[in-house]
Amino acid sequence: MTSFKDHFSVLAAAYARYRPNYPPALFDFLAAAAPARTLAWDCGTGNGQAAGALAARFARVVASDPSAAQIAAATPAANIDYRVEPAEASSLADTSTDLLTVAQALHWFDHPRFFAEAARVLRPGGLLAVWCYEGASGTPAVTPIVQHYYADIIAADWPPERAWVERGYRDFALPFPEEPAPAFELAAEWTLAELLGYLGSMSATRRYAERVGHDPLDRVRDDLAAAWGDPAARRPIRWPLTLRLARKPG
Repeated sequence: MTSFKDHFSVLAAAYARYRPNYPPALFDFLAAAAPARTLAWDCGTGNGQAAGALAARFARVVASDPSAAQIAAATPAANIDYRVEPAEASSLADTSTDLLTVAQALHWFDHPRFFAEAARVLRPGGLLAVWCYEGASGTPAVTPIVQHYYADIIAADWPPERAWVERGYRDFALPFPEEPAPAFELAAEWTLAELLGYLGSMSATRRYAERVGHDPLDRVRDDLAAAWGDPAARRPIRWPLTLRLARKPG
């Protein structure tokens, strides 16, 4: 039995609305690196951000997540098959999958069991791609406030698995021979309300509010407003993305 630590179902709508989008160049690279474009599995799909991009490049996408609420918030597409199921026990057929992606979710999995599942479903030569992003930055006035919120105000309310992300997934030993991966970056042009929505969609924000009894964003809201200026102005937000690749031997 897989133990599912559900940190996001109650935040599914906000998560779908306020998460940044992955760069198209990432999916162009993965599609070119896969041995074929017949089937991609996006595991831990959440609200289907990566699945939607894969669907534009693969004939068929299976997008799975153990959270029914997250799947319900995903955008449907004719060639995406959304499934509510754990990463460690999928309904995919043996050696059926060209590309297996895990976007900002590997730290939640039972790693030995998931890697065994990856070995089962990937075809010979199939590619496992896992990535995470961390450390939002904005203008020189906004960045230190966001960093203070993340690293100080809500620091005690992050689940322990978050440390994997903070280390850029460097500590994971992938199950197949690793391949070099290019650097990518997430980029957005957001209003102040969108930045606050993003910070509010963090699981640690909810955990802090439940523990303390008030919204932790109240501690930085005025400072962010002063640093932002016109709240309707769109300002740049950036996140460095760490990608790791491993290919099943053919």
